[in-house]
Amino acid sequence: MEGFVGRSISHGALKRHTTFESARRHNTNCEPADPANTVTDRLNNLLKNGGDGYTLSLCPSQTYLIQAPILFAHLNQEISTVGYPTDDTRATLSVSGPVSNGQGHTTAVDGTCNTCSGVKLRHVQIDGTRRGAPPTNGGANIEMGGGNSNQLIEFIRSLDPRSWSCLHVAEGPLACNGVVIQNNDIGPCGSDQFQQWADGISVSCRNATVRNNMVQDPTDGGIVIFGSPGTQVYNNTIWILNATLLGGINLVDYEPWSGDYTGTVVYDNTIYGGFAEGENDSDGKGTNPEDAIIKIGIAVGPRTWFGDKFGNNVSRNGNIHNNRLTGAFSYGMAISSATNFTVQGNIMFGNTAFIGARGPNCSTTDVVPSPGPFIVDLNTTKSSSLQSSFVPIDDGNSLTCVLPPNGGDFWPEGLNPSNTTASGASGTSGSGSSNHGKSAGVAVGVIVGVIVCGVAAWFVRKYVVSRREATRLFNSTRNINYTQRI
Repeated sequence: MEGFVGRSISHGALKRHTTFESARRHNTNCEPADPANTVTDRLNNLLKNGGDGYTLSLCPSQTYLIQAPILFAHLNQEISTVGYPTDDTRATLSVSGPVSNGQGHTTAVDGTCNTCSGVKLRHVQIDGTRRGAPPTNGGANIEMGGGNSNQLIEFIRSLDPRSWSCLHVAEGPLACNGVVIQNNDIGPCGSDQFQQWADGISVSCRNATVRNNMVQDPTDGGIVIFGSPGTQVYNNTIWILNATLLGGINLVDYEPWSGDYTGTVVYDNTIYGGFAEGENDSDGKGTNPEDAIIKIGIAVGPRTWFGDKFGNNVSRNGNIHNNRLTGAFSYGMAISSATNFTVQGNIMFGNTAFIGARGPNCSTTDVVPSPGPFIVDLNTTKSSSLQSSFVPIDDGNSLTCVLPPNGGDFWPEGLNPSNTTASGASGTSGSGSSNHGKSAGVAVGVIVGVIVCGVAAWFVRKYVVSRREATRLFNSTRNINYTQRI
């Protein structure tokens, strides 16, 4: 992401003028990032005056140092990068407005106006530039929804929000409907220090579709579903590298939809908890330098999260099936204060570990259940169809108060989307092959081997770059003295 961490602003007037003219010359169909001191007003004026269906085209590989949110203004408008790239050449909107005493600029793009139905945010990058500072009160990196329908958010990269979420779709007067969130790269989001967390994707919109998103290192909820009746959440991947995540997919919020998950279906998602790094011991376990786990892979019901804050209110009528979890968790799936849920066909795969113990924020009156893959509080969960692997517990309140072990060989070995290098496995072959078949097999094997080597080299390079970027961002959230280089 050199576009937002290595940008120089000390070239002087002549250099800035040259860069500006070059952008005009080579990107005649896009609005350039320079001059930076006018870019926020220029972008907003184009949207304000562009009318229905206007497309605000940003320039590839340019970073826009915005001082206030960029505001959709009319029906069916679009913000996108020219050519619709999907890599780091996507234009970057960098949240750069002032912050003081916990207040200030937090949102890059806002699509919640009264005439924002059908707007599209596509193929851009959003950098919240928190860089280890304490959270700032305000909106998410991206704020969409409101009283609107049929919005689209796709091929976005959103990371390092100053406030509570990388991407938020708001309910408005419970009128948001039909947003599609797909094919986005989300995270890292927030810090795992106490109350400095941030969500990956936060959805509070009826009949939303959330699919094919890659969510790395969120710290509060990976995907949080605020009721959102009729919403489909599927084929998403959530994983952690350096930070503990409270919940992978959460169906725990009673407000603002009064716990109504009617028609909400969560299926075919994959969640990767923490894995060992470095050498493992004889039983395949090892250490994780940051003690990173996911506390709850999939959480259902307000009591799992908020204890008795909402009294006897429950989450109701949702469906969760065929999700896959692997790695280190405290609880794979946890259900408390729910009714008329269907939870079937969810599995643990690969190497898993269930670890954690009472933390300092656990209530003295709560009984913290032992870690495990599937737990349910049957005292508060009624009229639900649950797979047989669930184990009853006595108390399902405030389960996120647990803490991972402080070191030790407890983490399983395994791979996640940031680490796709695996050792080869031997296979078996049938007997009675002819010499011709063997020769053909050798030839095919050589060709396949060359292709595999090329693919492996690409993945190794991608992994190294990804880990370097993830480590840089994570270190920035742990070091309050970190200063952005611009």
